[in-house]
Amino acid sequence: MNEVDTPFPRQIDVPGSEIASDRRTATVASPAHTPMMAQYLGLKADHPDTLLFYRMGDFYELFYADAEKAARLLDITLTQRGQSAGQPIPMCGVPFHAVDTYLARLIRLGESVAICEQVGEVGAGKGPVERKVMRVVTPGTLTDAELLDDRREALLLCVHAGARNVCGLAWTSVTGAELRLAECPADVLDAWIARIAPSELLYSAEVTPAFENRLKAARTATPFTLSVRPAWQFDGALGERKLCEQLASAGLSAWNADALVHAHAAASALLGYAEHTQGRGLP
Repeated sequence: MNEVDTPFPRQIDVPGSEIASDRRTATVASPAHTPMMAQYLGLKADHPDTLLFYRMGDFYELFYADAEKAARLLDITLTQRGQSAGQPIPMCGVPFHAVDTYLARLIRLGESVAICEQVGEVGAGKGPVERKVMRVVTPGTLTDAELLDDRREALLLCVHAGARNVCGLAWTSVTGAELRLAECPADVLDAWIARIAPSELLYSAEVTPAFENRLKAARTATPFTLSVRPAWQFDGALGERKLCEQLASAGLSAWNADALVHAHAAASALLGYAEHTQGRGLP
């Protein structure tokens, strides 16, 4: 069976107006998820901590916990219609032509959003239309001019808690061409964060609770989003290789950065995150 664009009717609230969309209804319960919801859950599994905007025709839909969270943050209607695996599906959605308005609101609230587009042709075969996450929008990786704050550059900072009470830092604006490295004693990290004023800060999942609490406390002076990354991404040797590739150079001595091993580890995670969210490496 070919995919039905939206398997249930629902209404959403759009700032300044009300748009109601009557859609076809699917009412047959199944012990397993429908093909469309199985596709959605597979995509969502790759972005567990990110709101997933799932394109269906003229709307981006959100389901389950994402729908409940987005409805609360955006003050849009949450509905619960249609079934999958025998259970009603909480959902909400936003029209694609107004998506930038909603993205800007979510980014200002510190949320990240994965944008999933239809990449296959409707009716081309059995089952759901092929979909793919094309980009991930986060507070520190904004490139859309409509979403950027004219008063503040969106900076992405990565902090690596290194040995001997030393922190490695790497930061960049994904809309610019500069990537900066530094190392500092852990006891002055707060001052460095305040000076850089990032929109988003990356750190390892394996930092100590005390270090994590310190990063959270730093947000009182400079509001930013905290994003946890797997510890294996903070690889100093890999970071040095990535930096050399980025600079088209055999080494980093010309930039006085060859000895900044903790900053190399931070750069490794930062460059990997930028590639993950942008779908490509930094320019």
